[in-house]
Amino acid sequence: MISAYTVYFMYTVSGMNLYLSILSGIALSGIIGLLSDKIIFLRLRRRKASVMTMFVASLGLLTVIQAVIAIIFTSRFRILTKTFASGKSYQVLGAVVTETHLVIMITVLVMLVFLIYLRDRTKFGKAMKAIGDDHEVSKIIGIDTDRIIGRVFFIGAASAGVGGVLIGFDIGIMPTMGMSLLLKAVTASIIGGVGNIYGGLLGAFLIGLAENLAVWQISGEWKDAVSFVLLIVFLLFRPRGILGD
Repeated sequence: MISAYTVYFMYTVSGMNLYLSILSGIALSGIIGLLSDKIIFLRLRRRKASVMTMFVASLGLLTVIQAVIAIIFTSRFRILTKTFASGKSYQVLGAVVTETHLVIMITVLVMLVFLIYLRDRTKFGKAMKAIGDDHEVSKIIGIDTDRIIGRVFFIGAASAGVGGVLIGFDIGIMPTMGMSLLLKAVTASIIGGVGNIYGGLLGAFLIGLAENLAVWQISGEWKDAVSFVLLIVFLLFRPRGILGD
């Protein structure tokens, strides 16, 4: 949401360079993610706050940001009218694929490769996995857990910023866009397997496939319901997800 509205203001309203606007939006998302950790979540971790407390705090932060965006830009749906693609569409196995969709798919693959490399081939990734396995032991062996977690907040928020920009160019933006995307992302993560990058990608693909089949065979009103029916089924019969341990 933050990155999408940054691009909207800098590019559509102010007429700045498109790619500079996109980079600025992604960077601002990452910075706000880092600041949210330093100001809110770092203090909660030091107070040994529960996971539920963290979750409620994140929802509260989301609500505040949504309100600020709505005050500045109003709650009206907006379209990023100028795009980095020409608007051409292609027929692929009977489906219509636009150039924006192609850019989204290529970007997802590039980000997937980057995240896997970051996780498996760098010291930062190894430290991140160690903290995920045991936070207290990681501190004992000398890992600066607060610094690593701060970087994770930055990377996670910046990655979400990339998604926000791409979604904005595809279907438009509004202050509440973050909540719907968050719910779908959590659902995809649970279906694929929490903490598994491949599982998240697989879960997202299955949700997208199921939703669009529902629109095709039933009605558009069932689109969101289908993904949450899948979520309930997996929580009941496969709570660890498809690729979960």
